[in-house]
Parts: sequence; C-alpha cells; structure tokens
Amino acid sequence: MSPGTGAALRLLAATVDAKAVAEIGTGCGVSGIHLLHGMRPDGVLTTVDPEPEHQQFARQAFRAAGFASNRARFIPGRALDVLPRLADAGYDLVYCDGDRLEYPEYLAESLRLLRPGGVVVFEGAFANGRTVDSGPQPTEVLRLRELLRTVRESQELVPSLLPVGDGLLCAVKR
Repeated sequence: MSPGTGAALRLLAATVDAKAVAEIGTGCGVSGIHLLHGMRPDGVLTTVDPEPEHQQFARQAFRAAGFASNRARFIPGRALDVLPRLADAGYDLVYCDGDRLEYPEYLAESLRLLRPGGVVVFEGAFANGRTVDSGPQPTEVLRLRELLRTVRESQELVPSLLPVGDGLLCAVKR
C-alpha cells in the first residue's frame, strides 16, 4: 500500500467519524492500521480474509502499532460468505481489497452494510492502467469496468476516483 493510499484511508475514516468499519481483505494489516488511525478511539474494525495466516500477521501488526485487541474483529472466510452475516446499515465505511472478480458483488453487500452517509472504498480501480486501455483485457479488468460503470450510474451513490496508489474508487451512500 502506498503512503498516499494509507493517508486517504485514514482521512476517509476520520471524515465519516467511523465507529464501525468493515474491511474485505485483511492482508498483513497495513490498511487496517491506517483505518484504525482514522477511526474514533472506540471504533472497531471488522476484517474478513480467507487466509487465517493473514489475520494472524495483522493481529500482530495491530498490537505492535499500539491498538488494543478489542479494536479489531477478525473473521476468517470468503467475503461473500461472511458479509451477509454482518448487520444492515451497521457500518460507517466499507473498504474492499479482496478478489477483484467479486468487486461488483462487494458493492451490493456494501450498500446493505452502510448507513446513509457512509463510504465504500475499492482499492486498485486503475488496475495498473488497464481499466482505460482499449485492448483486450482479462476478466478482472472487465469486472472493474463493470464496477466503475455501476457506481458512476447509481442514483444512490456520490462517487469519486482518487488518483492515489493504484486508484481508490470511493462513493458516499445517500
């Protein structure tokens, strides 16, 4: 994750005064640390990842960064299996950095999870420049284009594409 992407996540979490954030794709915890820094001191990050080892690394990283263990809830599993079990309108921000083939489905789940005024964020919207390349593209890029089009055309969202890292697609739920 680039420093600019981390700063943007921190800013977005602070802007919505996030108390509850859902993260798809725990990774090694870098994005979670940025989100936690932007969240309210009593905020809780719920992070989902199919790889338990990733969550173990993140748990150690959060502890090393000084966050109490009650600031993060780790749920192992595939995002599309876990997200339906999370509370409707219970989240201020949803950060998606999981399987890009599933991004359009993550959007549908995110809209259900977000409260009005909440923000959904997708990492990797530029796909290393391939989303605007006119040549034949892999399915991952076609799914990103589908996501970009859906967000742009939605009457329920106010979108922006931030040019940090590999692109952050952000949208506020009306």
